[in-house]
Amino acid sequence: MKRVLTVLAAGVPLAAAVYLPTASAEPQTTSAAAQSACVNPSVKAPAGTKVESVTAVRQPGGTIHGTGILQGVAENVPAFCQVTVTLTHPGDGDHAKMQTWLPETGWNGRFQALGGSAYLAGDNGVGMGNAVKAGYAATTTDAGVGDALDVSWVLNSNGQVSNALLKNFASRSQHEAAVVGKEVVDGIYGKRAAYSYFTGCSTGGRQGYMEAQRYPDDFDGILADAPAINWDEFEVATLWPQVVMNNEKIYPTGCELDAFTNAAVKACDKLDGVTDGLVNDASRCDFDPRTLIGTKVLCNGKELTVTAADAAVVRKIWDGPRTASGEKLWSGIPLGADLKGLAATNPADADGNVTGAPFQVPEYWVKLWLKKDPSFDVSKITYSQFTQLFKQSEAEYDKAIGTDDPDLSGFRNSGGKLITWHGQADQYIPTQGTVQYRRQVEQEMGGSKQVDDFYRVFLAPSTNHCGLNGLDGSADGLAALTNWVEHGKAPKTLPATLINAKGEQVNRDLCAYPEVSRYKGEGDASLASSFHCVAPSRH
Repeated sequence: MKRVLTVLAAGVPLAAAVYLPTASAEPQTTSAAAQSACVNPSVKAPAGTKVESVTAVRQPGGTIHGTGILQGVAENVPAFCQVTVTLTHPGDGDHAKMQTWLPETGWNGRFQALGGSAYLAGDNGVGMGNAVKAGYAATTTDAGVGDALDVSWVLNSNGQVSNALLKNFASRSQHEAAVVGKEVVDGIYGKRAAYSYFTGCSTGGRQGYMEAQRYPDDFDGILADAPAINWDEFEVATLWPQVVMNNEKIYPTGCELDAFTNAAVKACDKLDGVTDGLVNDASRCDFDPRTLIGTKVLCNGKELTVTAADAAVVRKIWDGPRTASGEKLWSGIPLGADLKGLAATNPADADGNVTGAPFQVPEYWVKLWLKKDPSFDVSKITYSQFTQLFKQSEAEYDKAIGTDDPDLSGFRNSGGKLITWHGQADQYIPTQGTVQYRRQVEQEMGGSKQVDDFYRVFLAPSTNHCGLNGLDGSADGLAALTNWVEHGKAPKTLPATLINAKGEQVNRDLCAYPEVSRYKGEGDASLASSFHCVAPSRH
C-alpha cells in the first residue's frame, strides 16, 4: 500500500495534497543488469541548459527518511547509486537539482520519474526509495524551487513573479529530468531503459498531464492521479469556501460540517442500487443541506443547532464559485468530501470570534502570484473581487501552468498510455475538473472510443485526495499501466480497496469513465463481484 502522511500546517491538514507514493508494478528481474560501478556518468546538457555539476555516490539503502514537511519512511531499500545532476538555464540564475537512484543489483529494466506535491516539484525520497525497492531506476527534480509549502522563490527582488522558476515548476524541469535521468541510466548500466514511466498525484498528476501535452515522447506510460490540472482556475476556486464564510460571516463548526457530509452520504448511498456506505457518483447526488435545518449536533460536549445560515453556506460551497450574476466559474467541493479541508476555521478567540483558516496552497497562489503581496489578507476578498481574481489567474497563468490542452495527439501518436484515478470525495481538487478535461479531449480527438485507446480515467467512490495511495484505500495503477504499455492489455476496470462510511474495507473494480458501478441485485456488497459497470444512462 502507498503511504500517505497528513501534515498539520497552521492547524490545517495538508493531507494528501502532499502525499508519499510507494507502490510499483512487480519488478521483472529477467532484464536486471549485473552490478554496475557507481561513477560519474557523462551527461549532455538538455537544450537551453548548462550542466553545473554531476556527482555519483553509492548509498547502502536500508531506511530512507523523507525530507521536508512531508517526512515519511521507505524501509528495506536495497543499495543504490545516487547520481545528482544540477542544471541551470543561462541568464535565469536558477539551479535545478535532479536525482537518479539506480539499484545496484536487480534493475527491472524500467525507468520511473516521480512528481511532486503542492509547491514541491519532486519526490522527497520516500517514493524514490520504494521505486528502487521495486526494481526501478528512479528520477525526480526539485526544479530549483522549495518544499511543499515553501514559496520564498515566487517573488524576485523587484516584487515580481520569477517567471524562470515558475516555468521550471510548471513544465520544463520535469522534461529535463526525464532527458537527464534516461541518460544517467544509460551511462551507469550501459544500456537504455526498455520502458519509461511517470507517476504522480496532485501536483505530480498535473506534471504527468503536462508531459503528455508538451513532451509526448518522454514516457511510454503516465500514471497521473487526482491531477492538479486547470491549475490557474481551481487554485482560486478552492479558496471559495473561505470567501463564502467570510462574506456571510457564518463559520460552521467542524462537527456541523461533518453532519452535512454524513447526511449527504446517507442520502446518496443507494444511488448504485445498494446501501453500502459509498457514494458511487457524487455528481448525481442532489442532497439539499436545508433538510438539516433545526437538527441538533453534539460537538465537544455542547449541543449545537444547525441554522438556515449554516445550510446556506454549505449549499454555496457545494455549488461552487459563481459570479454576482450567477455564472458558474468552477465546480464546488464534491458532496461526500470532507468540508473541513477547505472550509476550516481557527479556534474562537477570547471574545468568541471565529475566523477562517484557508488552505495554504490556494492562499499562497492568490497572495503571491495574483496580488504579488505576501501581506495580502485573503479574508477581505469580496464576491466581486473573487471573480476578478479568478479571471486574472486565467489570463495571466493559463499558458504557463494551466495544463488543460485537450490535444493529446502527439502522445497518442507516440504510442503513450495515460491512466488517471481520482477520488470522488476529493476535498482539495474537485473531481469534476478531471471529468471536464476528459470530455474536452473526447471532443478534440474524435470521441470516447478513440480516446480510450490511449487514455482512461477511473473515478473512485467516497475516496479523498490521493486516497488510493494508502490514506483512503489502495489501488495499483502502475501495475495496470505497465500491463497496458508492455502487453497491450488495456484496463477495463481498476481493482481497488475502498473505505466505506463505517470505516470498513470493501473491494471494488473501478469502472473506466464514463461507465459507473451498479449493484447486480444480489451478493455481498463488500465484494467487487457483486457489481458491474454500466453506462451512466442506465445507472
